Amino acid sequence: MASSQMRAVISQTEFPELKLLGRGKVRDIYDLGDRLLIVATDRLSAFDVVLPTPIPDKGRVLTQLSLFWFSKLSAVVPHHVLEANNFAGELAPYSDSLAGRAMLVRRTDPFPIECVVRGYISGSGWKDYQKTGAICGIPLPKGLRESDKLPKPIFTPSTKATTGHDENIPFDEAAKRVGRPLAERLRDTSLSLYERAAEHAAARGIIIADTKFEFGMRGDELIWIDEALTPDSSRFWPADQYEPGKAQPSFDKQFVRDYLERIGWNKQPPAPALPPDVVSGTQQKYRDAYQRITGHALD
Repeated sequence: MASSQMRAVISQTEFPELKLLGRGKVRDIYDLGDRLLIVATDRLSAFDVVLPTPIPDKGRVLTQLSLFWFSKLSAVVPHHVLEANNFAGELAPYSDSLAGRAMLVRRTDPFPIECVVRGYISGSGWKDYQKTGAICGIPLPKGLRESDKLPKPIFTPSTKATTGHDENIPFDEAAKRVGRPLAERLRDTSLSLYERAAEHAAARGIIIADTKFEFGMRGDELIWIDEALTPDSSRFWPADQYEPGKAQPSFDKQFVRDYLERIGWNKQPPAPALPPDVVSGTQQKYRDAYQRITGHALD
């Protein structure tokens, strides 16, 4: 049985004996020398603004689903996780707060690009295709509809924006930033991860429309870092509701985005608080995604 601390909603961590490296939109990261402590909070952002209302269980879903994929796909590429269950030493005093939502990881030198793989046409890819008939310089067949499956998955890298939106870039631009041999390795690794994950998810009634990966180097070793195939980094669609030609229902924060659009928020801080039904609906979508993919409930 999970303790009350494990089930607590955590929107921000406070570990005074640890060195805070930074707070992202969702994760708090602590500097432990050659290791990092990554804690997934229950914060949720929409339209690049962190909302004041956390989503219960969200941080645990992101961490536990990442751990599932890191383990399942470890034959493709090594991952950065060292420990995610037994937090000892300087972390012991915080073990209750860390339970289920934290990873102790190897420190790497991250690449300055995000490795996006698309199996279906949606989001910014759909917008680019409508304008140019291509995504990241990759020409696509004419007449595709929103949410159509692509003839084969494509690698569409993007910049890493510290604020605002990431920007899609052609492969040649990615190669300039990291060197062509490494860019080709990142592309091939990303496509392999996506194809294996998509096959697993499809057997469980989920379409992975697209996802982003992040990698770093530790010496000469390529390491898979950050999160792995979560509802925050991917578009998960229920296969039994798939209907190309329009946007699809999804297992992510689109439920929240739709609500914010409905109430006419101007998408500028401060964001409005979320009502209980939107919070519980979003919580359930994250939990459902976890259960379908892993085969067991979060608890």
